[in-house]
Amino acid sequence: MTEESTHTRFWTSVSPWILVGAAALLLLIFAFMSINYLNRQKASGIRLLTEKGAALIRSFEAGTRTGMMGMPVGGFRLQRLLTETARQPDISYLMVTDADGRILAHSDASQIGTRVETDLDLEAISRTLDLRWREVTTAGNHRLFEVFRKFAPTIKSVRKYGGSMGRHHPLRLNFEHDSRDISSDLVIFVGLGMESIEAARLAETRQVVVMTVMAMLIGFAGIVLLFLAQNYRIARSSLSQARALSGTVIDHMPIGLMVIDPYDCITTLNPDAESVLQLTQKDCTGKNAGECLPPELRQQLARLKIQKKLTETELDCTLGTGRVIPVAVSGTILSDEDDSFLGYVLLIKDLREIHHLRKELIRNQRLATVGQLAGGVAHEIRNPLSSIKGFATYFKERYPHVPEDQHIAGIMIQEVERLDRVVGQLMAFSRPLKLTHQDTPIRVIIDDALALASKQIIDGNIRVKTRIQSGLDTARIDPDRIKQVLLNLILNAIEAMPDGGTLTVDVAKNESRKELQIKIADTGAGIPGENLGHIFDPYFTTRPSGTGLGLAIVHNIIDAHDGKIEVKSKVSEGTTFTIHLPV
Repeated sequence: MTEESTHTRFWTSVSPWILVGAAALLLLIFAFMSINYLNRQKASGIRLLTEKGAALIRSFEAGTRTGMMGMPVGGFRLQRLLTETARQPDISYLMVTDADGRILAHSDASQIGTRVETDLDLEAISRTLDLRWREVTTAGNHRLFEVFRKFAPTIKSVRKYGGSMGRHHPLRLNFEHDSRDISSDLVIFVGLGMESIEAARLAETRQVVVMTVMAMLIGFAGIVLLFLAQNYRIARSSLSQARALSGTVIDHMPIGLMVIDPYDCITTLNPDAESVLQLTQKDCTGKNAGECLPPELRQQLARLKIQKKLTETELDCTLGTGRVIPVAVSGTILSDEDDSFLGYVLLIKDLREIHHLRKELIRNQRLATVGQLAGGVAHEIRNPLSSIKGFATYFKERYPHVPEDQHIAGIMIQEVERLDRVVGQLMAFSRPLKLTHQDTPIRVIIDDALALASKQIIDGNIRVKTRIQSGLDTARIDPDRIKQVLLNLILNAIEAMPDGGTLTVDVAKNESRKELQIKIADTGAGIPGENLGHIFDPYFTTRPSGTGLGLAIVHNIIDAHDGKIEVKSKVSEGTTFTIHLPV
């Protein structure tokens, strides 16, 4: 999964239904808050207008009471007071009516004497001082806020000439159209214009709408970002897990893997590829593939670019050190889910072990065939050899005084014994080995093998070096068979040093591989390179007196222990045999 595809999935991972639900929820919340706020603003405006109307009524009543206190106030003075009071801003009208709705005083003098068309119960209103309000619409379709209550211009009586205060007397109001005393059962109306309140309310509404829209957008964006952040966290976690998984898989692949980007730069080189090609991730990452890859792999990369797919091909690869190794190479084009080109992938398999196993299989098959043939031949030869040896011994004993016959009989007996030994080796080689594993002291096995070859060591002027790793005591092996192996290799090493030399026996334990390693090295003539691949073949020998079965038997014994034997040799420098035994 690429970064681009991950981001695409991330931005499309939020369900549209979640977004619709979040938008609807935010709309309901902010609509409720906006309506509640507007209602509070309306209530505040009503309260303000109501308080203003009440203040005007109290002010008007106070003006009425102070006007020539104790003396009747005429309609003219009341009308003038109404007119002057109505000059204040936002006051549309002031009027006083009786309980029948007849206008007794009005800021518009033309309305005096007319009757108010209203559905209010003026009689009930005129009997209480409770303040009331309502919204009305004029003939000109103007909205007004009307405040009204009982008009009560009552005053306390004034003390004259030592009189006392304590009783209330009605204020006598003599109106132009009615000279009766009507100082009671009056209703005062104050009409207040709502233009400023409406303008303020409209401005508040607009502001609330704008703030609501902005808050809803911010809230919606917050919810979306919350979901996106959650999805991003999940996507990052999934991507991290995928990278960890893919990284673990790539690092532990039993095959070399190399990733090359569209610009021919190496981006990935797993440990197996590093081991096979003798390269490092650090040195190759970001560099052009042509600068790092061996020429054979560069050719395969060029083929991949043309063919778009590279089937597995076996070839010899020349490393930077000059060493040539067999490898199998395959490759393909790397693309994402949208078929976007991302680069190339090369798979590199080391064939050295496979080739070695293939050679071992062929050799074992050949050895099995030879072993079966040798067993049959050896069985057929051993009986006649016994007869020949018997006759030779008979003639040697019968003619003791004939030196020539004695010599010939002795040669016959020696050759028969040599042939018998060869036949014995053939029989041992052809039969399956039966091992007897037991915990055997390593030093004892080494010392016994050297003791058996002591005469040859002394006669050949050989200097022996023995190194056994400290703490290495015992190994579970067949002691007789391993002693046979060591003796055979020691004798071969001695024969390779006819003029003397140094024989080294090195024993150590490889903890990482869980194996015992025994190295037997000489400083002899060495083995030519063309013979190294055949030294374990039966009947292959470079010595005139050799049978060619010694190393073949050694190989069989080590193989029966589930081990492995290797040989390294340089002409004129010496040979080293390394035995690997599992422990």
